[in-house]
Amino acid sequence: MHRDRYRCFAELAAHHVEGRDFRITVLRRGSGVAIVAPHAGRIERGTSEVARAIAGDDFDLYLFEGCLPALNFETLHLTSRHFDEARALSLIGDSERVVAVHGVADTGERALIGGRDRTLACAIADQLHLRGVRACTSGHRYPGLDPLNLCNRGRSGAGVQLELSDRLRGGRTEPDVIAGVRAALHGLDMTRR
Repeated sequence: MHRDRYRCFAELAAHHVEGRDFRITVLRRGSGVAIVAPHAGRIERGTSEVARAIAGDDFDLYLFEGCLPALNFETLHLTSRHFDEARALSLIGDSERVVAVHGVADTGERALIGGRDRTLACAIADQLHLRGVRACTSGHRYPGLDPLNLCNRGRSGAGVQLELSDRLRGGRTEPDVIAGVRAALHGLDMTRR
């Protein structure tokens, strides 16, 4: 099991330089929906691309991207309950719905969906199933139910944690994952939980 090198973002930032070791992207579109990838770039391969595509031109976007030549996961990964970078918290604090995109080392081709927003989690799972993508909303090791989890720190106190297996990120079904998540978001009334 991986242990974070740092306990919070301030510790990480004290040892690494923004623009060289990592970069942060924040796009505010006033959508009330934030798509976040706190382990993007070289930390969890392919999560930057998936998060950008889900956000499209209509949803807010936050990326924390590792840029080190090697060992990005081991060095820059902050567990979601410890991810407290100020720009991320500001963006999601203004958002009613939050979807956090993660990568999981899994040999299958599936999405593990967690978080406290069960309505959105089930809507995403339904949309993925309609597109032939395996999705699991319970019984996996990433429930994402901790109130301090980044995905649950939006205005509603409930978000979605989307863990995508290695084969989904960059694989033949990645476009189906993106389309499914976007369809679920567009299909829900964004003002209700």
